Amino acid sequence: MLCGMPSATAGPVIEFLDVSYRVGETQVITGLNLQVARGETLILLGRSGSGKTTTLKLINRLVSPSAGEVRVNGALTAEGDVNRLRRGIGYVIQEVGLFPHFTVARNIGLVPKLERWPEERIRARVEELVKLVGLAPDLAARYPHQLSGGQRQRVGVARALAADPEILLMDEPFGALDPLTRDELQREFLTLQRRLNKTVVFVTHDLREALLLGSRIALMEAGKLLTVLAPVEFLKSSDPLVAAYVRAFGGGLEPVANRSTS
Repeated sequence: MLCGMPSATAGPVIEFLDVSYRVGETQVITGLNLQVARGETLILLGRSGSGKTTTLKLINRLVSPSAGEVRVNGALTAEGDVNRLRRGIGYVIQEVGLFPHFTVARNIGLVPKLERWPEERIRARVEELVKLVGLAPDLAARYPHQLSGGQRQRVGVARALAADPEILLMDEPFGALDPLTRDELQREFLTLQRRLNKTVVFVTHDLREALLLGSRIALMEAGKLLTVLAPVEFLKSSDPLVAAYVRAFGGGLEPVANRSTS
């Protein structure tokens, strides 16, 4: 059962309706129409500058569309309290963005504290999340600089989950990690998502990561959405750009359904 933001409709959790975004004379996003279903992990895939991160930021109103509408649970993001919107959406970035002068426990408990949860409830939630993301309990008293990159990224995921949001936005969260730690965290995230069933929008330029984690892959190029395909369909597509991605990553590609995650 999902907790967090209530569902206003039985429709998509996130919806882009003919959305465009420009900065000065630069068109960053053009005519975006996209729906994200409840409980799915939608991957935004594309090269640098394709509009992936901007698309992500349009969901929690870090930027606002120049044209069109973005809806979350049927409600226009342009209306209502932006802080309330953001507190209902977990946000994980590559650089993690932890407060260096806060302990791990205080970083994780930040949003619940802003939501005025009782202190005992915050402590219990922090303990639960430290365990959930695979951190040792004693790390809760440490500061970010005392942690490894993989540990800091786990704290970032825990902080995003703290108030039990329905939606998670993840912007290349594992991109800066070494290959072994990245593989470990990808698989831990996959297990976590199967357990929690969040609605996730995940930005990456790595096709292997997209195939491992995604229920659907939305390929973007030059600010436009080119196609949205299930992983199996993506690998079989005859679209020239899709085929170019598959070739670029070489052999051995397969969707998660055909992989062992043990």
